[in-house]
Formats: sequence, C-alpha cells, structure tokens
Amino acid sequence: MKKITIITIVIVVLDQLSKFYIKTNFEIGESVTIFQDWFHLLFVENPGMAYGMNWGGPIGKTILAISRWVFIFAMIYFISHQGKKMQKPLFNWTAGLLLAGALGNVLDSTFYGLIFDTGTTWNPEIQDWNRFYPGVSKADFSGYAPLFQGCVVDMLYFPLFDYSIPESIPLIGGKQGTFFSPVFNIADSAITIGAVIILFFHERIFRIN
Repeated sequence: MKKITIITIVIVVLDQLSKFYIKTNFEIGESVTIFQDWFHLLFVENPGMAYGMNWGGPIGKTILAISRWVFIFAMIYFISHQGKKMQKPLFNWTAGLLLAGALGNVLDSTFYGLIFDTGTTWNPEIQDWNRFYPGVSKADFSGYAPLFQGCVVDMLYFPLFDYSIPESIPLIGGKQGTFFSPVFNIADSAITIGAVIILFFHERIFRIN
C-alpha cells in the first residue's frame, strides 16, 4: 500500500501542478508549440469525461463526479484488503496509475469551480457549455461554479499528422482530419496506461502470491 500511495501522490501532484500552471497562465484556447508541429500545450476545459467526452449537462456532471469518488473509495478498499496478496511491482504501478488518474480529474470537477474565478459554465438557454471566456483565471477562491461543477483542465495535444482519404474509397472517401486530435492531461494518461497494462498483463497483475 505504501508504494501505491507514493506512486499516486507523485502523479496527482504533477497533474495538479500542470493544471494550475495552465489555468493561471493561459487564456482558454491559447496554444504553445513545444516540438515542431506534433506536440503543443493547448488549454481547453472539459466538463465531462476523459479526452473531451461529456454528457447530461450539470446533472450528468454531478453524477459523474460522485461516481468517480465512489470508484476511488472502492479502489482504496480493494487495495487495502487485497493488495497485500498481490504485492508485486506491476500491481503497484497499475493501481497507482488508475487511482491517481481518477483522483486527478475528480479534484478538478469537484473543487475547481470553487477555487478559480472563471471557467467553463453551463448555459441553460442554449443547453450547452460556454467554453470560452476572456482573460486568465485566478485562484482567488471567488468561484465560478458550485461544488461538483468545476471543469477538468486539459493541455496535452499531439496532432501527429493530417490525413485525407481518397474519394475512391467507399463509405469513408473524402474525409479529412488530424490523427490523434484529443486534448488530455496527465491524469488521463495515467488512466490510459493503467488500463493498457491490465489489458495485456491482467493474469500477472491479479495472480495471488
């Protein structure tokens, strides 16, 4: 449990520091190129799930945040009761990654609306989110939304290459776009890596010693 706790704390701290830096130094939609054209810091806010997915407006957002907390406490319970039977590096890393990823994003959705003065908010007139607002946010605890209505800060953007599908290909011909266009954060990455490890090594991870 100690090793899992350390992994979780390190990832959550890195995740939150990166989000606070972006939120308090970038305007929404602002982008900075890090490496050529394939790695950018692009500040967007996500009112829903990982990689920009969302559903259900404010009610769905509250349900999602509470569900994340339930998952976190359930995972802590599982680790504390079963973790000693599976004390191996692969299990520790997988548990730490998944726990840190869930915790990193639920902190945003639970508390960011109370911490920052501006952010993405729900507009009942158009039944959608107001995703753009002027200026750079301040962490002055004046608040822009109630508890559970804060938005997740995303900033990692890897538009690896643009593509154009020839018109001659049935069904999908003529489509254009960018390969890997989601904007995400460190917490999303932790969840994805943890899930991939489980997919390929689940027998080793959950084998009782």
